[in-house]
Amino acid sequence: MLRTLTTLFDGANARAEERLRDHFCIELIDQKIREAEASLKAAKFSLASLIQRERSEMRQVTALENRISDLTSRATDALSDGREDLATEAAGAIAQLENELTLRRETVRRLESRILQLRQSVEAANRRIIDLKQGAVAARAAKREADIQKRLGRHVAQDTAFEEAEALIQRVLNRDDPFEQSQILKEIDQGLDRTDMADRLAEAGFGDPTKSTAADVLSRLRAQADTK
Repeated sequence: MLRTLTTLFDGANARAEERLRDHFCIELIDQKIREAEASLKAAKFSLASLIQRERSEMRQVTALENRISDLTSRATDALSDGREDLATEAAGAIAQLENELTLRRETVRRLESRILQLRQSVEAANRRIIDLKQGAVAARAAKREADIQKRLGRHVAQDTAFEEAEALIQRVLNRDDPFEQSQILKEIDQGLDRTDMADRLAEAGFGDPTKSTAADVLSRLRAQADTK
């Protein structure tokens, strides 16, 4: 049972974390981009330091080469003048300088290799950050659209003004005509007390109508006009 409860708690925590990440996804993206930019900045400083050291070593290499060349020329002149003692001492100094030159050249080669690797890493990181920023712009626009859609959907779902208005319109349009209803009731009453019997017989052709119509009045007026 304890294992089951632990699993349920872990699942609830994972879901809560997922909802939190979804809610603050844009802020998290921006933070990760800032962290990536900080790493890139540190890598640039490291690259600059390596390049500076390489240039310093190159200056040392050039200086050693110049000293070796100068001592070699002087030692050759000393041998030519029979000063073997000075030439021997100069040879020892040249050998020491050549050993140092070999070490510094090896250092330069290692620095060049590290600089090349780090420069490639910096360029790749810079491209990725550019892509991340472009992706962040797209993500921000997509989230803004999703939030708008979500708010609109929630508003439409909760607010029944649309449905109520439509129902009221239909109710008004489908409402019975009160005048027509009163006429029908009057006809029903007349049928019950037989007061409409004369009119019904007149409509059937038995006797004159009990009520004047516009047609009857117009016919009478024409007859009076003809007699004048």
